[in-house]
Amino acid sequence: MSVPPRERPASGADLRRWRQHLADERAEAAVYRDLAARRGGEEREILLALAEAEDRHAAHWEALLGEDVGRPRRVDLRTRVLAFLARHFGSVFVLALVQRAEARSPYETDADATAAMAADERIHGEVVRGLATRGRNRLSGTFRAAVFGANDGLVSNLSLVLGISASGVSNRTVLLTGVAGLLAGALSMGAGEFVSVRSQRELLEASTPDPQARHAVPHLDVDANELTLVYRARGMGEAEAAAHAAEVLREHRLAAPGEVPGAGTRSAPAADAADVDEHEAVGTGLGAAASSFCFFASGALVPVLPHLLGLRGTSALVAAVVLVGLSLLATGAVVGLLSGGPPLRRGLRQLAIGCSAAAVTYGLGLLFGTSTA
Repeated sequence: MSVPPRERPASGADLRRWRQHLADERAEAAVYRDLAARRGGEEREILLALAEAEDRHAAHWEALLGEDVGRPRRVDLRTRVLAFLARHFGSVFVLALVQRAEARSPYETDADATAAMAADERIHGEVVRGLATRGRNRLSGTFRAAVFGANDGLVSNLSLVLGISASGVSNRTVLLTGVAGLLAGALSMGAGEFVSVRSQRELLEASTPDPQARHAVPHLDVDANELTLVYRARGMGEAEAAAHAAEVLREHRLAAPGEVPGAGTRSAPAADAADVDEHEAVGTGLGAAASSFCFFASGALVPVLPHLLGLRGTSALVAAVVLVGLSLLATGAVVGLLSGGPPLRRGLRQLAIGCSAAAVTYGLGLLFGTSTA
């Protein structure tokens, strides 16, 4: 990689900045190699190619520094955390963090970085986004149910506990109400998610081409060519559908003797049906139901914990609010990390929504508790 000419000698600040860039590039290359070590096939090749690109960037800063490379600098905290997670977990969450890191590259405003390096970093973000999307698709169905269940459990049971407590009932009544809300809500969430996901998958599967339809292709009337109607029904124009159907029929006529009709082509009516689960982003009914049940129950348990531990009155309410607030911040941050968004902002949003709902319910409890006293 060529080094851009400089109009003035490098200052001490320049050297420190270049050393920091060098350390960061070396560390990012190591992150990609650690991620590659936990994967195989195409994903491994892509990650290793990204590591090589970071090595090229590191070589640029080495060339600028020359004899002033000095002792290796300590990388920033963000990159150290990424390196630790990549070595020990290698999950989609790490890829989401790497995606955000690539988006924050300083090279576009750094006069000593080349335009190619800035472009590389932007494209790296898109490459990582593509890799992370694969993991998000595998997670999204069950993860959606888990996040929704946990947040619903936290907010609904906190609201229930606060509302009942504000009405002036005994601690035992609050505890029983919280446990009943936990069980009722978890069972309802699990059943609702199962029915919802199963219905969605059945609807999607009803739109999937029948894999047996390709066996009828060799026997179609060439002149009538009903296959054209199939492709027109899928959205092709009349001329495009006729040309595509003719190509499919020609391929079948040229098939080797004994070859299963349609086995060697992806153009048959069932060509769209993949060998893998096409609807993995939706999740499975049982997986979504189990996630919703468990996570709703775990979320709904948090507001009840202070009462289970023997706290009463105001101290129990304050402890419940604090615990639920921390949990909402955590779940919001996790969603932010997975989606590539700002985790703090997502966490604060979750906190604001949960606290607003709980405050309204507490106010209603005070109102009705006072009016019925």
